[in-house]
Amino acid sequence: MAPGAMKRTASPTRAISPPPLRRKVESSVNKKTVNSFFAPTSQKKPGPVTWRVLEKGLVIGKHSPEATSTTLRSKDRKVAAFDLDGTLIKTKSGNKFAKGPEDWKWWDTGVPRKVRELSSEGFQIVLFSNQSKISLKKEKGADSKSLSNFKEKLTAIMTQLDLPMSVYASTEATEYRKPRPGMWAEFRDYYDLDVVGVDMSNSVYVGDAAGRPGDFAATDHGFAANVGIPFKTPEEFFLGQDPVEASGLFDPKEYIETQPETEFKRKHPLELVLFCGSPGSGKSTFYWNNLEPLGYERVNQDILKTRQKCLKVTRELLEAKKSVVVDNTNANQETREHWTALAKELSVPIRVIHFLSPPELCKHNATVRAANKTLPASARHMLKFVPSDKLTDFFKNPKSRASLPGIAFADYKRRYQEPTLDEGFEDIHPVPFRFVGDEEAKRIWGQYWV
Repeated sequence: MAPGAMKRTASPTRAISPPPLRRKVESSVNKKTVNSFFAPTSQKKPGPVTWRVLEKGLVIGKHSPEATSTTLRSKDRKVAAFDLDGTLIKTKSGNKFAKGPEDWKWWDTGVPRKVRELSSEGFQIVLFSNQSKISLKKEKGADSKSLSNFKEKLTAIMTQLDLPMSVYASTEATEYRKPRPGMWAEFRDYYDLDVVGVDMSNSVYVGDAAGRPGDFAATDHGFAANVGIPFKTPEEFFLGQDPVEASGLFDPKEYIETQPETEFKRKHPLELVLFCGSPGSGKSTFYWNNLEPLGYERVNQDILKTRQKCLKVTRELLEAKKSVVVDNTNANQETREHWTALAKELSVPIRVIHFLSPPELCKHNATVRAANKTLPASARHMLKFVPSDKLTDFFKNPKSRASLPGIAFADYKRRYQEPTLDEGFEDIHPVPFRFVGDEEAKRIWGQYWV
């Protein structure tokens, strides 16, 4: 190194630039959220929408906004009730069924405004919907996809409306299925409306299943009738259109004691009687009321399972000099020929009792029977006619009271041929349906069930 030269400074081991400033990060977690996070579940504040599921297939959702100016009156509360699909909303895609939880839009753009107006006027808002496609079975310990989708969609609907309201959705064919009034009863009980009262004449139920030409059903019309509040279609309620008259609506009350009692008399000491009638037409009830007291034995394929066994048992009873009633549908001539041939072979006169109940009435009867498992008040007087060993078959056997599928009635209608004397019958005894029962039985039977 030359004399006087300066020694080069060693390279620094630290960065030449000054250290970066440490910026204070604002935490989104404050004392309130920490306390909420560590609070016991029972102390956490629920969200605006809460859900619960009852046995027998009822899903209930409740929307409770944090701030609302609506105050419900403590007495004679007015209720504005709505169906869901085809009434409040429709699919955004235009499909009959929604593709997913977001596939919906308001049935009309004026729907939200109208519902909010009702809420501000003191109406209690509630939705009643049949949702048979929802499964309540858990999937890997969680809600099924169908239930999750329903909750997501209804949460969005209720959040958009942003008012106190609830939804009741029936998923099974129980007392909660419209037109049966079970959902209304549950709603009324939960909100103590049986105590404070409901202004029924000024309440309303809006639904699209009104029994009009082109409607798929009349369940909404029947639901309102069962509940006892005025009914309107969406077109009437939201658009102000004139009512469209329903066509051919079945009204069970029209069949309560409107027909004279049918008397059946034995003609011969030994005879074979053949029933001809749809499921639900009242065949078995007619037997226990009218024929069992006269000493007729009953043969029924629902019990014996096969026609061959029915024929075998009938032959044995006739050969033992006991008159027999064949309590089956016997819809067509081909089926009835088995019995006319047996009667001819044994030289026994054969008669027909022809049940004239229309299909809508038969469906109604079968549904009421299946939905009311206990002994109906209208049938208590029949106990004196029914041997104790047959009570299980007549009243208590769940299989004999199971709900019949629609195909059972359609199949009878398809096969039906009116019986004639030319088939070999001595006479044909027509039996129109006639319901007889006490006031409670009339009330239950006279409701809409299908």
